Amino acid sequence: QVRPVESGGGSVQAGGSLRLSCTTSGYIMNCMGWFRQAPGKERERVASIDMKGMTSYADSVKGRFTISQDNAKNTLYLQMNSLKPEDTAMYYCAVSAWPQCTSSQGAYHYWGQGTQVTVSS
Repeated sequence: QVRPVESGGGSVQAGGSLRLSCTTSGYIMNCMGWFRQAPGKERERVASIDMKGMTSYADSVKGRFTISQDNAKNTLYLQMNSLKPEDTAMYYCAVSAWPQCTSSQGAYHYWGQGTQVTVSS
């Protein structure tokens, strides 16, 4: 059973940085991603990475966020720099049922409980 567990959220001022971590119960050979959901908004994909290391980002975070993984530690990371108030949301780690990443959230079968990120102006 894959059980993603997120950590690293918190409160920062605009322009600051945070690094989110997501540990899983075992080695993951499928696509993994970070998603976020702000109050009153739909959940959106932030970034994803496949087992070959190919990454994809939402336009709103390109150049500011970096997704990476440490397979030896079964850990997924999201480095977030130049944070903006609009980045405030609950951030979720998710594991896809497929090796290739897709834009469909339905492909992600395993979800963590989330970690809150709050950016103040």
